[in-house]
Amino acid sequence: MSFKIIVDSCCDLTPAMLREACFTSVPLTIRVGGDVFVDDSTFDQAGLLWRMKESATAPSTACPSPAQYVDAMDCGADDIYVVTLSALLSGSHNCAAQARMMFLEDHPEKRVHIFNSCSASAGEVLIALKIRELAMSGMDFNAVVSGVSRYINEQETLFVLEDLDNLRKNGRLSALQAIVTGTLKIKLLMGATPEGEIFKRGQALSVKQAMGKMLSIMAQDEHHKGRILCIAHCNCLERAFHLKEQALKSCQFSDIIICETGGISTVYANDGGIVVAY
Repeated sequence: MSFKIIVDSCCDLTPAMLREACFTSVPLTIRVGGDVFVDDSTFDQAGLLWRMKESATAPSTACPSPAQYVDAMDCGADDIYVVTLSALLSGSHNCAAQARMMFLEDHPEKRVHIFNSCSASAGEVLIALKIRELAMSGMDFNAVVSGVSRYINEQETLFVLEDLDNLRKNGRLSALQAIVTGTLKIKLLMGATPEGEIFKRGQALSVKQAMGKMLSIMAQDEHHKGRILCIAHCNCLERAFHLKEQALKSCQFSDIIICETGGISTVYANDGGIVVAY
């Protein structure tokens, strides 16, 4: 059976991964002031970072329409898997679910499953790669869905941000956190709940210290052993490579991959942000 993996553009697959025939990315859009950025191959990260820094208001994002998802599903594959960013952070999952119902009305013989990643960025990347692994192994559709759903439930997502301005502007920080982090220049170590909500895991006086705490959490987590670690970075490749080097020394991951944030991840990670999942 042929298969296709459709992801929304918060899934930060590398350009090489996106060239694989099994993957299709459906773009979200970003508006900052009067400028609109489409999160596809035309995305200009430097331009978005500059506009966000200059803007007094938070950037807004728009998820793909159901019609865009339907177009992606109409690819001829028998089995279609869709990965969206956390349903608690975006309407992307809901639009994909609507598209599934519309598509199956015209193609009842197809099989389509929508995965709520309960994560974003690096987390979505690992889920897409897990789908590819299981589907290519010859597993049937239901077995792939079951295996990937279990993988999502066991996944961990952590992130450290250099600049919390967009989280503050979007109301993702409490009023007290916004005041404290802004005044004292504190760096927060954040994570995702099993349901996909953002929550605080720790804090530090520098990004270096916060990343040290991130490494400590990963190393002390017995469940990380043998898993793949994905590191997504926003305009800070050197920082990502340093984290990889430290993880190779202190952790027991089977592999470590590095990705660059696309448009949606750049909005929330902002310049210098690091997102990891395993």
